Amino acid sequence: MLLIHVPKLTNRLGYTLNILFKHVLHTDFNITTDEEYFLSYSDEKLCYGPRRLGDSLHLKNCKLLFQTSIEEQQPRPFQHNGQWMMFPVYGQDLDLPFDPLAATFYMVSRYEEYLPHREDEHGRFVTCESLAYTAGFKDEPVVDQWACLLKDLLEKRYPNLHLPTRSYRFVQTVDIDAAWCFLHKGTFRTVVGSLRDLIARHDPSELRLRWQVLTHREDDPYDTFDYIIEQNKKMPGAYLLFFCLMADYDRFNKPASHNNPHTRELLQHLGDYAKMGIHPGYNSLERPHNVDEEIKRLEGILHRTIVRSRYHFLRLQLPTSYRILQHAGIRHDYTMGYADDTGFRAGISSPYPFYDLERDIETELTIHPFCVMDTTLQKYLRLTPDEGVERYRQLIDKVRSVDGTFCCIIHNQNLCERYGWQGWRNAYERMLELAKP
Repeated sequence: MLLIHVPKLTNRLGYTLNILFKHVLHTDFNITTDEEYFLSYSDEKLCYGPRRLGDSLHLKNCKLLFQTSIEEQQPRPFQHNGQWMMFPVYGQDLDLPFDPLAATFYMVSRYEEYLPHREDEHGRFVTCESLAYTAGFKDEPVVDQWACLLKDLLEKRYPNLHLPTRSYRFVQTVDIDAAWCFLHKGTFRTVVGSLRDLIARHDPSELRLRWQVLTHREDDPYDTFDYIIEQNKKMPGAYLLFFCLMADYDRFNKPASHNNPHTRELLQHLGDYAKMGIHPGYNSLERPHNVDEEIKRLEGILHRTIVRSRYHFLRLQLPTSYRILQHAGIRHDYTMGYADDTGFRAGISSPYPFYDLERDIETELTIHPFCVMDTTLQKYLRLTPDEGVERYRQLIDKVRSVDGTFCCIIHNQNLCERYGWQGWRNAYERMLELAKP
């Protein structure tokens, strides 16, 4: 059993040790503040503090994990032997030139998002505001890398110590913002859409397709669900999860009605093949009670408890958004990532518990970070399908190198091969081939 000595055990420090050793390295450990006991301990040990104790592995600390306030920090990112590091430490006979615990906490707690920062028009934290972006490591799962670095150091110091080996995982998540392009919209929306095709778009072919779909002579372009399921069946060990928008129709929420029997039938069908989660509507931040109502709607359709979520439009503001989910009984959230770029927003590919920095406590809400979304590649980055596949490959390779979890977002409507998405179905299939466990 690995023994870790700390000068004082704080909430931040205990949480960070759990992240690195429990959630990433899957390793049991004990913590002590008793210096004499630590020095007399004969098995594997590590000390975290201002000085080395005995001949143990030593991580020299910064002050961050012994603070309780939220204040400006000086992470000072740098590269050492090709590895990105933060919170440098100085002195003689150092095992590492940085504090990996402080660096991990800064990233996974999203410390910088509690400090003043710029938001986009939807109130979202933008990639260029992040330290990882400005330093140049946003596409690196640095926390997983630091955990692997600690694993290597411990096994080198203690040859009889063999820490567990993780396995790479692939999690495919699908946001259902609009289940159908033309079908099951109701008379009013169908008439308005037809007039828009004819007058605003000046596109009779779109009107023709609409009525071919409505008369069941063509499949609805957005109905790609069976295709997604069939693709997933080709990858044993892959994890498939659908997020369902149950909000009322408005400017930013355009779902099929939750009362529509076709909607209910579709979601029940998907629930036979995959895990299901709620996609809290755009206005969840301003109207948190909506989340409870939307969860009840989905639970009423599926006849099961809903414990997973991802916010629509990725509208995530800390800590408010996660507190709303906790109050609603959500246990797992998949919103942690960038809308406008690829990368590891929290510096980690592995699931981990949310730390409420304002309250200075670890919570029971598990965060499942993603690193790439299809809309980001096509809309924000304006990549071609081939360029998108290359970006997928780069991120998958990064995650595989640390035996992490590659989590991506796709949308059923983006596989329609229309409306600017020509060629992206092939890109999707190539991504699946690259990502399969």
